[in-house]
Parts: sequence; structure tokens; C-alpha cells
Amino acid sequence: MSEAPDLLTDEQHAFLASVFDLARDGDAARLASYLDAGVPVDLTNAAGDTLLILAAYHEHAETVRVLLQRGADTARVNDRAQTALVAAVFRGATDVVRALVEAGADPRRGSPDAVAVAEHFGQQALLGLLAVERGDGS
Repeated sequence: MSEAPDLLTDEQHAFLASVFDLARDGDAARLASYLDAGVPVDLTNAAGDTLLILAAYHEHAETVRVLLQRGADTARVNDRAQTALVAAVFRGATDVVRALVEAGADPRRGSPDAVAVAEHFGQQALLGLLAVERGDGS
């Protein structure tokens, strides 16, 4: 079975790589301008990471908010079954966790899910935030 031809030029690949770097680096303003110009908000790299997952993992709350305001999908999982919420909990990024949960991110999505990650690392404050935001008080 042959591989599908790559339809993008080297310049296009470089541009898309730079968009992922904006998410990693937390350059919310430049990223917003690219999204507003038509770059897909749920753009995914070869590892299945979305811009939202990368921004969350690198603890960039403002960038996460920019992506959420433009409709980023909180339920997307990467190739390791991790969501943006799982990444934020793993990093202990309270502001990012709060933004994602307020946007409707499911604490039980992913494998392991955000609740399991918070429990594993003893992140009681994040467990409380996940429980309160879910509305179940547990």
C-alpha cells in the first residue's frame, strides 16, 4: 500500500510548525490573528496534539482562552489519549484547568483522565476544582 502524496509545500509545513510554536510559546495575540485569518482552531500535529493541548501543557492560560473563544474542542485527545485538561492537570496549571472546565471540558475524558491524574499526583486543589465545576461536590 503506497503512502498518500504530501500536498503541502515545505513553506506550508514550516508555517504550520510555526503555528504550533505559537501555542507552545503562549503567543496568544499572533495565534489569534492566524486563527482569525483562517487557520483551523483544532489544527492537529503528527502526534495528535491540538493547539489547545499544547497551550494547556505549556501552561498558557491566555492562549487557552483565545483558543476556547474561537471554538477549540476540549474533547479532542492526542495519540496518547490525553486531553488539554489532562495536560493542564498534569502540569498543575490551575488557571488553565479553570478555563478548560468553565468551557465544558470533561474531567473524565482521556486515559488516564484528569481526575485520575490529579489523584495520582495528590493535587487536592485541582481535584476540588474538578469536583466543584462538575457540580457533584465530590
